[in-house]
Amino acid sequence: MRPRQKGILFAFLAALIYGVTFTIAKDVMRIHIPSFAFVFMRVSGAMTVFWLLSFFAKKEKIAKKDYRKFFVAAVFGIAVNMLSFLTGLSYTSPISASVLMITAPIFVMIFSFLLLKNPITKYKIIGVLLGLSGAVFLIMYGKISVVHASNPRLGNFLVALNAISYALYIILSKPILKKYSPVTFAKWLYTFGFMLILPFSIKEFSQITWSEVPLSIHLKITFVVLFSTVLTYLFNLIALKELKPTTMSVFIYLQPLIASIFAIFVGADQLSIIKIIAASLILTGVYLVNKSTGKNL
Repeated sequence: MRPRQKGILFAFLAALIYGVTFTIAKDVMRIHIPSFAFVFMRVSGAMTVFWLLSFFAKKEKIAKKDYRKFFVAAVFGIAVNMLSFLTGLSYTSPISASVLMITAPIFVMIFSFLLLKNPITKYKIIGVLLGLSGAVFLIMYGKISVVHASNPRLGNFLVALNAISYALYIILSKPILKKYSPVTFAKWLYTFGFMLILPFSIKEFSQITWSEVPLSIHLKITFVVLFSTVLTYLFNLIALKELKPTTMSVFIYLQPLIASIFAIFVGADQLSIIKIIAASLILTGVYLVNKSTGKNL
């Protein structure tokens, strides 16, 4: 498999998992698990898994100056990203969170131009805008279920902060991944991330009454930690190693589309002309951004 095809495959797999994560994460935090405690579980669980994987992976020596780069990536990719997203999601609805999260590719394109000097081609601009319009069209008019939002203004602000933070994380990660493997990168990313989120999350985590948490919530927590955290971060790092940041980030637009397809598949939703139009816009946008990359990954 060619590097570009490999990157596209793993970016798609990450989007596939994220497509069903919004509602699952919302269910976990609705009653039993506070948002910061959930972040503690995600980060500590992922850190443990990546350290275990590192024992079986190729040993890599880390240059002292690169630890600072891992730390900065952890600030935006773990601490700000997860704390703001899950807290924001606990206050707003999955639909609002989805709409705001899909603005990330626009920020990635801007930061990629400013920080990495990657050119903004007409295909990228058209592709990003088409994908954005298709995703917003699907979310706003696709009749995806709405969950109660206790403080939508604060929640929406935090999710928007998460989108900007995630965009910076992608840009900052690209140069580091040229030197280290995804497993090595993820191991140190989550190690520094755990140090950063520990003061904010340990109190909420210690106050959980586990005997009152039903089995279904335990299973959903396990899914989010292993699939929505470990696998998606690993898949995204593999994709980012092979693709330009803008190309990889545009796969975020697939998340609401995948969520809608999944709902249709399980009989919770129906195919409509709105979904067909939205899917066409999203897929065309992904294609154009991918086309603009050409042979230059």
